[in-house]
Amino acid sequence: MKHLQVFRCIADIARRGSIRRSAEHLHITPSALTRKIQEFEEEFGTPIFERLPRGMRLNAAGELLMRHIQDQLADFERLCSQVADLSGIRRGHVSLACSQAFTDSVLPDEIAAYRAQFPQVSFSVAVRDHAEGVKTLVNFEADLALLLDPPLVCDLEELLVMRHPLCAVMSAAHPLAQHNRVRLRDCCEFPLAMPDQSLAIRALFDKALYGRQVELDVPVESGSLEFLRAYVLRDNAITFQIQHGVPCADERICVRPIDTRDIAPIRVVLSKLKGRSLPLATERFAALFCEHWADGNRPPESNKS
Repeated sequence: MKHLQVFRCIADIARRGSIRRSAEHLHITPSALTRKIQEFEEEFGTPIFERLPRGMRLNAAGELLMRHIQDQLADFERLCSQVADLSGIRRGHVSLACSQAFTDSVLPDEIAAYRAQFPQVSFSVAVRDHAEGVKTLVNFEADLALLLDPPLVCDLEELLVMRHPLCAVMSAAHPLAQHNRVRLRDCCEFPLAMPDQSLAIRALFDKALYGRQVELDVPVESGSLEFLRAYVLRDNAITFQIQHGVPCADERICVRPIDTRDIAPIRVVLSKLKGRSLPLATERFAALFCEHWADGNRPPESNKS
């Protein structure tokens, strides 16, 4: 318990990479923060940071310590939540990372529903796609990550795995909008607004086209799904997303599943760092999310036109 305060300081320095920036965030002087770290290193018996010209970086011992720190802080938050529950108060904080596809309705709906039951629980949501989302877990920047087709990492525990069809997204006036389902070859006859290589959707698309003699017309490419959706409203173009990533209230947009003979459904994974104890509020949120979405029993969003 006596080290909790200095643990928070160490975690903050590791996150920001700078004594000065961390001191500003923690509202103490850089000299006082430096002294805290030096005193801890002396007691710990070894340095935990590399002092670099441009800041601070955890060394090997520091990285081992960081895992312990995150477990200790999570256990303490769990204890505080349990003590608060004894008096009938549900509090806590849930730290999430997610792919862009889940920012329009999926997570806002789930968070709002959770907070309707537990209004004193707060949330932080970092939008990180694919490999960057995995890094938030590995670097202890988030407790949970909801990602499209994340890279397979042995340090992660998959709490829920779903498969969603990839969809072609176009304007309601597009010629393919009249079909209930589309073939990939038909999509490729039109200009494509392509997700870039930072997004899992692009890797799935490239895999589906590998070895095919297809000449693509790609006028725009972006790592922003919001931009790509906006672009197809201004051109006779098609982009690609999962259905839950598209605002269902926008009547200008049409979403059509791509035939699974052309592209296999994409994996949607809710995961945490393997072996990590989650704060009580986070554990509750993950359990409720899995209950709502397990076995594909979540009703699909309707899409007009």
